[in-house]
Amino acid sequence: MEASTKILQCYRTFFPESQGGVEQVILEIARRTEGEVLTLSQTPCEQSIYSGVKYSAAKRWLSIASCCVGPGLLLRLLKRSPDILHFHFPWPFGDISYLLAGRSRPLVITYHSDIVRQRFLGAIYRPLMRYFLSRADRIIATSQAYADTSAVLSNYREKVEVIPLGISEGDYPLLNHQTLDSVESRFGRDFMLFVGVLRYYKGLDYLIKAAAGQAYNVVIAGKGPEMERLRALSQGLGADNIIFAGFVSDEEKVALMSLCRAVVFPSHLRSEAFGVTLIEGLMNGKPLVSCEIGTGTSYVNSDGETGYVVRPADPDSLREAMDKLWHEPERAVEMGRAGRRRFEALFTAEKMVSSYQRLYQDVLEQRAGV
Repeated sequence: MEASTKILQCYRTFFPESQGGVEQVILEIARRTEGEVLTLSQTPCEQSIYSGVKYSAAKRWLSIASCCVGPGLLLRLLKRSPDILHFHFPWPFGDISYLLAGRSRPLVITYHSDIVRQRFLGAIYRPLMRYFLSRADRIIATSQAYADTSAVLSNYREKVEVIPLGISEGDYPLLNHQTLDSVESRFGRDFMLFVGVLRYYKGLDYLIKAAAGQAYNVVIAGKGPEMERLRALSQGLGADNIIFAGFVSDEEKVALMSLCRAVVFPSHLRSEAFGVTLIEGLMNGKPLVSCEIGTGTSYVNSDGETGYVVRPADPDSLREAMDKLWHEPERAVEMGRAGRRRFEALFTAEKMVSSYQRLYQDVLEQRAGV
């Protein structure tokens, strides 16, 4: 791809206001393609820089069923002249924004997830979604499993490609011994670790029920709309071994990854298409526990090799997997080493971005009739 090619990444949230897997992927792509990001925020800005990436944030007026809305985004989109617009799905207001202000510019869509929970709203939105996806030059699924099992993507097979997500180890802070000592004093070591936004599809109810009263601690790092409900559930079960860490810095997350026995990712719905936290676990040489939900999570976590893949929404299965890793520490270490090898082979940011650069070039050449 030519260095002068301009790529504009568009999504409903971005750093520093929001910290999630999709935001991390957008950051990795934008940084390595010298692209920019257009987003919405409670604190709008015409232009700012986060971790070396330029971004512009229009005012977020409201959020309905996780769909952030901000009409100012349309004007900013009209003012920009990128070679390719790269939208991240699902975000219904993003669909509207492209159709009203995209000016038929080349469109790449990364399809992160089906719409799972909002079935009524989804029925109303479906015609708009279909029109938006039909306008795409390419649609990217993050795993072959998701491409094969998504009823929506099955309608666009001729334009669907698979590019797994990836992260860059160099973008994470080095392990700081002062932070490590501080985190260990608060949480100990050899705990089971969850990191992520506390959302309905993360399956944390089942993790709490599975871990209540066990010999090991479970640290839940992150904040989100389910926080208070999950705290109440934990207290109701008398689960003193469940520790809610709240928001953690990147330095603290690195320390938590270093100290934990395993990374547990109990997402039980297809809203969880991949799981960047699982890749972070591989990168840090930790065994994984995840659920079989027919998405990319079971591609990241190879059952029996890098950890265990269990039945979704099943506390007994989660408990059995965690118990194995707790009682068989040598096996846990072996799985962690296998995970590190899998990360290096499949899930680096360099591999992901190289695939996107090739795809961007293909789109531009196809548009030019080359």
